[in-house]
Amino acid sequence: MDKFKGKVAVISGAASGLGRALAERSAQEGMKVVLADIDKEALARVEKDLKAAGAEALAVVTDVSKVEDVQALAKKTLNKFGAVHLLCNTAAVHYLTPLSEASLADWKWVLGVNLYGVIHSVATFLPIMFEQDTECHIVNTAPVLGGFCALPFNGPYNVSEFGIVTLSEILSLELSAKEAKIGVSLLSPEYADAAILDSERHRPAELRDAAAKESVGEASPHFEKVADIVRAAAQAETSAERLAEMVFGAIRENKFYVFPHPSSKVIMRERLGHIDQETNPENILGLMGVAS
Repeated sequence: MDKFKGKVAVISGAASGLGRALAERSAQEGMKVVLADIDKEALARVEKDLKAAGAEALAVVTDVSKVEDVQALAKKTLNKFGAVHLLCNTAAVHYLTPLSEASLADWKWVLGVNLYGVIHSVATFLPIMFEQDTECHIVNTAPVLGGFCALPFNGPYNVSEFGIVTLSEILSLELSAKEAKIGVSLLSPEYADAAILDSERHRPAELRDAAAKESVGEASPHFEKVADIVRAAAQAETSAERLAEMVFGAIRENKFYVFPHPSSKVIMRERLGHIDQETNPENILGLMGVAS
C-alpha cells in the first residue's frame, strides 16, 4: 500500500508514545484516524489535537484484552468511516517479576493486553479487510528485547512478545500464499518506548494481587540491574516520530521486518549461535555488560 490519503487507520495504544506518533503520521498522510486506548483522558487529548490540525479523527476507549471492546471498535470504525485500511497494534503493558513470583493475575494481565490484544485485533479486522478486497496493511510491534531475546524477570512480557513475532510471521506467510492484498510489517525497536513503564496504573482491579509483592527484587541480586536496563533502554529508545516514519516506509515497500537498530542483530545472532551449537541459553545480561 503506497497511497494513504482518504484511507482509514485504526491504531491501538494511540494515547501516547509510538501509538500517538503513528496516529499523527497517519493524519499527516491524509488518513482518517481511529484512536483506541484504555486511557480515556489522554485519548481525548490526542483526538482534540488531531482535529485541531485538520484531521478526521475518532477516539474509542478500548481495552484490547476484551474481544467485545475490539469488536465494538471495529463497528464504530465502520459506522463512522466505512472501511479500515491500516491496522497498527501498539497497545502493550510491562511488568517485571521473577517467574517464581509471577501470579496468574500477572500472566492474565500482560498476555491479555499484549498477545490477546493482537489476536483479538487480527481476528476482528482481518475478515473486514478480506471483504473489502482493497490494499490494506497490518503493523504489529514486538521489541527485540521482548520478542527475540529472553531477558530474566521479564517472563510474562517476553512470552507475550515472542507470541506476537510468531503470529505476525505466520500471518505474513498465509496472506502471501493467498496472494491477498493485505501486507504485514513487524516493527522491532530495541525496546518499547518509555510510556510502557507507566502501564501498571492501568491494570484492572480484578487482576491486581491481593497482597503487595514486597519480596519482588530480592529473589536475585541481578533483579535491580535488569530493571535499570529496562528503564534505560526504554528511555533511550529512538524517538516515536522516527519509528513512525520507518513504519510508513515499510508499508510503502511491503517490508515485513523493521529493525531500527543494527546493534540489535548482534544479540540475535548470539542467540541463534547458541541454538545452532545446542548450548545452554545465554544470559543476555553478559552481552549488555552485566555480570552473570
